[in-house]
Amino acid sequence: MGVSDWEDLPPESDRFEPAPHPRDTTVLFGHDKAERELLDAFRNGRLPQAWIIGGPEGIGKATLAWRMARFIAANPDPRLPAVQRAENLAVDPNNPAARRIAAMSFGDLALLRREWNEKTRKHWTRITVDDVRAVLHLFEQSAGEGGWRMAIVDSADDLNVHSANALLKLIEEPPPRSLFLLVAHHPGRILPTIRSRCRLLTLQRLDEPALRSAARAALDAAGEKTAEADLARACARAEGSAREALRLILAGEGAVDGLTRKILARLPNVDWLLVQRIGEAISAREAASEFDAFLRALYGWLSDKLHRDKGLGPRALAPYADAWEFLEREARELEIYNLDKRAFAVVVFSRLAEAARAAA
Repeated sequence: MGVSDWEDLPPESDRFEPAPHPRDTTVLFGHDKAERELLDAFRNGRLPQAWIIGGPEGIGKATLAWRMARFIAANPDPRLPAVQRAENLAVDPNNPAARRIAAMSFGDLALLRREWNEKTRKHWTRITVDDVRAVLHLFEQSAGEGGWRMAIVDSADDLNVHSANALLKLIEEPPPRSLFLLVAHHPGRILPTIRSRCRLLTLQRLDEPALRSAARAALDAAGEKTAEADLARACARAEGSAREALRLILAGEGAVDGLTRKILARLPNVDWLLVQRIGEAISAREAASEFDAFLRALYGWLSDKLHRDKGLGPRALAPYADAWEFLEREARELEIYNLDKRAFAVVVFSRLAEAARAAA
């Protein structure tokens, strides 16, 4: 597939622009132990047919999933000398299987993700049952490539009840030489019957050297020039997530979490002009990362009040605990009913201002 072909395609829900897609990321930072666990299970002939690769968003889970799929596509027989002497899951990008995976033309690998809705010009909010059923044919026929049939789910958090149950049927009775790699930001929320049939591989937040290396590699691949001082500041605030570090760098001083912190620092007084800017940013098309950053900033501030502010007594803490429960409930209803995020921002800051006044 040529460059012009990719440019004509809709945006990918499992990619954070302008960073490379995980299938195009050939280096994995900070997860050597997890990579060895996958490799050892494969070459010892004890590879579970379904894995949940869990951990915080933006730390390399999808990169590891694609790395595993690429390795098995290139080396389908675990007895091969190349597999037995491999130190990691790296594959030469010029390997025919690797090139076909990069071009999304490898017939025995399916990808489940939120698809593009041409009518609304947005991604669907969930992976639908029809998306899962479209993958069924891959596992109902012989492997066309003569090796393994594989599916990557990015992310399992995006499954709804119906699509999760459809996927469960696939995982319950898979044909031989099948592999399911489920990327999950919150593994505990996955359907228990799916969790019980998968091995959980938990990835940790990246440490500072790995985080800076991963963020720098993504920036370089995207052609983004960033000073080391700016990169260091972003990584210090990114809580081990390369994706969050990139978002902070690309958003600059007007980042949603920065604006949110400004408002929170002034409570119980509220700068409603800044609230309006935040509302517009989190409700824009393809603004999922901005909304996530907004929620992280809110929960981080409340966590500091509840757990780190030594000057607050029980009576002062109660309003913040109530505000936490309120935020969780409102965020859940917002997701379920697809409510207006601008109104959500106004309501949340009003409630946090009330909590700050009550605590004072």
